[in-house]
Amino acid sequence: PDVRAADPGEASISVLDPIGADPWGEGVTARRISAALRAIGERPVTVNINSPGGDFFEGLAIYNLLREHAGTVTVNILGIAASAASVIAMAGDEVRIARAGFLMIHNTWIMAAGDRHALAEVCEWLAPFDATAIDIYAARTGIGRDELAAMLDRETWIGGQAALDQGFADSFLPADQLETAPDDGAPAA
Repeated sequence: PDVRAADPGEASISVLDPIGADPWGEGVTARRISAALRAIGERPVTVNINSPGGDFFEGLAIYNLLREHAGTVTVNILGIAASAASVIAMAGDEVRIARAGFLMIHNTWIMAAGDRHALAEVCEWLAPFDATAIDIYAARTGIGRDELAAMLDRETWIGGQAALDQGFADSFLPADQLETAPDDGAPAA
């Protein structure tokens, strides 16, 4: 219900739930994003995100759908784009973030059970997923792989200004863009 093309004149998609379907069919899925993109056609689209993240594979599929969209994709991070939602946010041709918005990046998580051998296998199994997330963040930011790996290892929260400074976002949301006073001391227009 929270993933839809808004009115026909405005091509936008809202991502306002966890990523992936829950047992009741709620959540943001690649199927829903694909349907919204089909309805939008080849026009530019704005994707508004406020999501705690969720299923990494659904996030990757949504990221790829948005990257393949024929029109320009603008991502607005309204509140939070955490975990898998932060991967989706990186799909934008332009990424805008609220001054009071956040990205959160971390290594992929799963629930696992077993003895030490089974758990060691799980560690090896997860490594390529973390590497893929690093590739996605590096492509947008230009931050080195080792630095990004360390950021994922420590679960990093990135506020609006830091997202701009580090290249995770291109600009603030229009309402958060402030004019500064010119160097001559005259008041800002």
